[in-house]
Amino acid sequence: MTDLLDPRLADCRRIFLQGMSLQASIGFHPFEKTTRQRIRIGVEIFIPVNASTSECDDVSDVLDYDFIRTGISALAASRHFNLQETLADEIVALCLKAPMVRAVRVRTEKPDVYPDCETIGTEVMAWATTKPS
Repeated sequence: MTDLLDPRLADCRRIFLQGMSLQASIGFHPFEKTTRQRIRIGVEIFIPVNASTSECDDVSDVLDYDFIRTGISALAASRHFNLQETLADEIVALCLKAPMVRAVRVRTEKPDVYPDCETIGTEVMAWATTKPS
């Protein structure tokens, strides 16, 4: 989903979640407000290698992947979203809560909207306001 050649990411590890599929209340059309629909989500989180390495092989030293997955599930179930852009922005904010995250990219897709398209979606990348060491 992204280019690791960006010099700001040269010292980072990329953690990703791809193809997460869940049901959400999303869309601005009247028919979309009455039924949940399938969405797919992809997330890339960039963390400096020195902040994402465990010398004792312990999850408490790194970003726990469950934080991403369960947080996205809870967020998507929390309310109706008119726009994919809003959902994507809220997922970005969730991921940036982890203090070691330097950048995050989020992609949302609605694969069942148009019969002549595989999917329709949006993607956004955001940077933490301060660079963790």
